[in-house]
Amino acid sequence: MTSTPSITITRLDLQRLEKLLDGLEEYGPAAQALEQELARAQVVGHDEVPPGVVTMNSRVHCRDDNSGKEYHLTLVYPQEAGAEGTVSILAPVGCALLGLSVGQHIDWPTPSGKPLRLTLLDVEYQPEAAGEYRR
Repeated sequence: MTSTPSITITRLDLQRLEKLLDGLEEYGPAAQALEQELARAQVVGHDEVPPGVVTMNSRVHCRDDNSGKEYHLTLVYPQEAGAEGTVSILAPVGCALLGLSVGQHIDWPTPSGKPLRLTLLDVEYQPEAAGEYRR
C-alpha cells in the first residue's frame, strides 16, 4: 500500500481479528498485511468509535477513483465471505478498508501491478453505531 491514512479500530474487533490470525493454518501475505494494519491502528472502545469509521461487518459505499465505478461492500470475516457484496478482511481491499473514515482513500496495488485508489464515500451501516456489538 502506498498511502496509509490513520485508522481507528475497536478493541473488540482487535481481539477478534487477533484470534482469527492466531487460528490461521497458513500465515501468508494477507495475514501479514492485516497484522501490520492492526499494529498501526488507534484502538478505541466499541462505544467510542465514530459512526463514519469502517469496523467489522460495516457496509460501505466506496469509489474506484481511476474508473469512477462505485461499490457497496460489507467487510466480513473470511468464513462469511463469498456472498455478493461481501469482502473478506483477509482480502487486500478488505484489510485496507478496516478503520478508514469517510473521505479517506487508500492506494492499493492490484495483482496486475496497476494501483487502485478507493475513496470511502459513506459508512452505510456500522454495527457499533446501531448498538449491535454481538456480531
